[in-house]
Amino acid sequence: MIAGFSALCVAELVAAVVRPEAGPVTAVGGAVIDRTPAAVKDFAVRNFGTADKLVLQLGILALLAVFALAVGVLALRHRRLGAAAVLVFGVVGAVAATGRPEGRPGDALPSVVGALVAAGVLYLLVGRLAPRTLPSPAAGETEVRADRGTFDRRGFVIAATSAAAASAGAGYLGRRVTASGQAGASASRGAVTLPVPGSAAPAVPRGADLDLRGLSSFITPNKSFYRVDTALVVPRLDAGRWRLRIHGKGVRRPLTVGFQDLLERELIERDITLTCVSNEVGGPYVGNARWIGVRLADLLREAGVKPPSEGGSADQLVSRSVDGMTIGTPVEDVMDGRDAMLALGMNGEPLPFDHGFPVRMLVPGLYGYVSACKWIKDIELTTFDAYDAYWVRRDWSQRAPVKTQSRIDTPRPFASPKAGTVPVAGVAWAQHRGIARVEVRVDGGPWQTARLAAEDSRDTWRQWVWDWPATSGGHTLEVRATDRTGATQTAERAGTVPNGATGRHSVVVDVP
Repeated sequence: MIAGFSALCVAELVAAVVRPEAGPVTAVGGAVIDRTPAAVKDFAVRNFGTADKLVLQLGILALLAVFALAVGVLALRHRRLGAAAVLVFGVVGAVAATGRPEGRPGDALPSVVGALVAAGVLYLLVGRLAPRTLPSPAAGETEVRADRGTFDRRGFVIAATSAAAASAGAGYLGRRVTASGQAGASASRGAVTLPVPGSAAPAVPRGADLDLRGLSSFITPNKSFYRVDTALVVPRLDAGRWRLRIHGKGVRRPLTVGFQDLLERELIERDITLTCVSNEVGGPYVGNARWIGVRLADLLREAGVKPPSEGGSADQLVSRSVDGMTIGTPVEDVMDGRDAMLALGMNGEPLPFDHGFPVRMLVPGLYGYVSACKWIKDIELTTFDAYDAYWVRRDWSQRAPVKTQSRIDTPRPFASPKAGTVPVAGVAWAQHRGIARVEVRVDGGPWQTARLAAEDSRDTWRQWVWDWPATSGGHTLEVRATDRTGATQTAERAGTVPNGATGRHSVVVDVP
């Protein structure tokens, strides 16, 4: 266990010099995520939410502890073989680090160096556990056999304590070096002043937020906005060094732009609701924010790109993140006039690191896995026939428009509201189509039309409320929404794979 601890601490120090993403736990965790079937990934998000990455890391550490114990038992019997077994897992970590989409040859160093140190520590400590040889009996004395259970306890304790202390020091130093490196990124974000957008968002209409207790606020605060991605270590980039490259099929004038270049362009400000495809019916992975950014269509036209409807040769835009994520988006949707953007700000401040600082992409009306690339660094124009993006290779659909959905926020499931008038309220969304009607029913009875809050835009969710004359007993409340195309939310239940959940949200309450 001490040798395993040494491996992780030393690896963290080396990773702080190479790059934090190269640490063995992070690298192996990323490799596990890359190979996780869609159904398992969906289970993790559904049951652990944004803590899914922490659960994965704790699981890896638990397996490493079991492995350390097994290798320790082996080393007591075969000292050199035990040390060699540690090196095997160093190789596994190195392969995992270099084999990731964004992997580099140098990413192998933390795992290799950590394994070498662990092998040395294990060999040293096991040597201290060797049986002590007792002196031979004097002439005439009875021979006493050596006690194979005795060993140099003092020497072992000193060696073990020294190894543990040195390892802890290495781990602490690694944390400090990593924090020092991230300080520059934090400073660059702190220095950003977002200009006044050339096309500002209208004020949120009066009555768009019903301001009811238990109802989601119309604008989701940054700290409460959902986060679903595969990054075990959140990238922290220096805005001054950030660059975005636009290239590929149908690009007549390749572009490379920096953060300052985008700030100097005309900025737009829009309220847009984002939804994760992993959001189950009634789930929490949806939020509404005010975004500031540059129109993506303007950049593409500047590069000479035409949508397929105008004879363009590329029908897919592949955005790449610094963490290796690839996201495929229909070019037609990006250039059809909707407010697709490279976002720089969120709710009046530069993007938080968790949400993609310095720049992320978003396209209203599409689920995040086909539109919302965070920490974006590259845009390549290609075709859907020529390339499958990250999630498409894992059984998700190539194209995924957001489905019409609604959710009951209050009363909560299994609540016990008092008899009388009870406000049943929630949110509904159908991004880029808009919500036309929301209806509620009780215990499978007739549908009742809810009162809709004022609409901000067709790209944002819409609050609603229905005053329920509640009577005593157990009741089931159910909601459905109709979008502005006339399509009503289906009752057919389907899971999130391959392109978003369907069904109607319901809650059970008990009125005393």
